[in-house]
Amino acid sequence: MSILIALLLFGFMIFFHELGHFATAKWAGVRVNEFSIGMGPKIISKIFGETAYSLRLLPIGGFVAMEGEDEESEDERRFMAAPVWKRIIITSAGAIMNLILGLAVIFVLTFGQSLLGTTTVASFTEGSSSANYLEVNDKILAVNGERSGCDYDIVYSLIRDTDGVVSMDVLRNGEEIHFDEVIFDMQDIGGTRSIILDFSIYGEEPTFFGRIGYSFRWTWSLVKLVWHSLGDIISGEFGISQLSGPIGVTDTISDAVASTNYKGLLLILAVVTVNLGVFNLLPLPALDGGRIFFMLIELLRGKPINQKVEGIIHAAGMALLFLLMIIVAYNDIARLITGG
Repeated sequence: MSILIALLLFGFMIFFHELGHFATAKWAGVRVNEFSIGMGPKIISKIFGETAYSLRLLPIGGFVAMEGEDEESEDERRFMAAPVWKRIIITSAGAIMNLILGLAVIFVLTFGQSLLGTTTVASFTEGSSSANYLEVNDKILAVNGERSGCDYDIVYSLIRDTDGVVSMDVLRNGEEIHFDEVIFDMQDIGGTRSIILDFSIYGEEPTFFGRIGYSFRWTWSLVKLVWHSLGDIISGEFGISQLSGPIGVTDTISDAVASTNYKGLLLILAVVTVNLGVFNLLPLPALDGGRIFFMLIELLRGKPINQKVEGIIHAAGMALLFLLMIIVAYNDIARLITGG
């Protein structure tokens, strides 16, 4: 049952993404030939109006097939006949819907909290190493150069650190102070060294608008976390073996469902859907961001890139993406077998 719920939640995130493309395509007057959840062979497909609505076998994605998007067409409602600004909106709408979904989930979590975290130090654990530098009532402004808009910014910046030495900017008695090296003790978790968070922060009584502002800051913190994580992968800080795909995500969600930790489940849902949104906006071939990149070039040139050339580039990108998905799926399955 937990695996079924996990698959449904993963499918919901895909549905929300594709709904963004679908709704904006309809708004722009572009003909939509198929709206599909899943990839591969069709399980069921029904035609309503001009669009086929399909459920396919492999729960690894979905698509909205628009007339003339990837093939030649003379239809007056083809994708390429729409103004470029409308095509940019259609293409970016899926990722934006994922970000909106993430924000909505964070809203639910925030409105379920009795206190909202601040960025002001409240206390230290016994033997805290950071107490050699920080003081109670210090307001943490930045960690390793990253501005701290909420408590999650502080946490995410610290857990990404690998040597236990960070720079910090704090506000103390009205004066801004910079520390080049704040030293934390380290711990080993599953072969990964991470900082021991040895201080706590104040919570504050929330107001309605305070919850809304906090929800936006928390969501933005997740966006930055995903962006920095992608940067760590590109720089080699983290390897491909540490990536998770649909199998790993489904396993993580099913574990949260089985433990009845619904707050944890909602947070996982928020992180994954924000991840989908940010990843899809990367300017890489086959991704929405890659298509938007070509449209921006079209705006600058005043005419589109040759559709066949762009199609070949996206096809090559799709092949590489599928290869990456196979590697990630292999890693996910290996972790499931070994229990890692």
